[in-house]
Amino acid sequence: MWREISRIGRKLVESGLVESHFGNISVRLGNRMLITRSGCALDEITKDSVVEVSIEGSCPLDIIASSETIVHRAIYRQTPALAIVHAHCPFAVTVSLLAEADSITPADSEGQYFLGEIPVVKGGIGSDELACNLTTALASHKTAIIYSHGTFATGKVLDEAYVLTTQVEHSCKIKYWYDLAKKK
Repeated sequence: MWREISRIGRKLVESGLVESHFGNISVRLGNRMLITRSGCALDEITKDSVVEVSIEGSCPLDIIASSETIVHRAIYRQTPALAIVHAHCPFAVTVSLLAEADSITPADSEGQYFLGEIPVVKGGIGSDELACNLTTALASHKTAIIYSHGTFATGKVLDEAYVLTTQVEHSCKIKYWYDLAKKK
């Protein structure tokens, strides 16, 4: 499974959806999850870059797991997600900073069809507040944007979470350019 996580990590970096050492990826395995280690380069993931931790509660390996482990854990406990991609998509972050509401409405037809309203939530990195706000948003959406931070996308498999991440970024890029053009 670490090879699938590695493949998605490389795609995220190559697509410009994350800088190498930012973002994280996880997969649910029953009452446990595989999650990228804190600070690992997503385009250089090896077997040692992935940690197996409990979903039910904290465990000793949390100290080396991603700083967002608490958030992934909460999402797995409270949604049907089996895979999660957290990326720092530049246009999604930018649009969240410009948003005047707690959601973003895509301007493009694909975004409207596949994503609908994209919730924008707040909360500190790896905080209980963020875990609570994201699980609430992801209970009825497959994606959400953390204000000034990045995206979370869930799926039944990693490829689904990756594609949703690319769709959010694409829709935010279109929205940014469209809103900019309307101001002229």
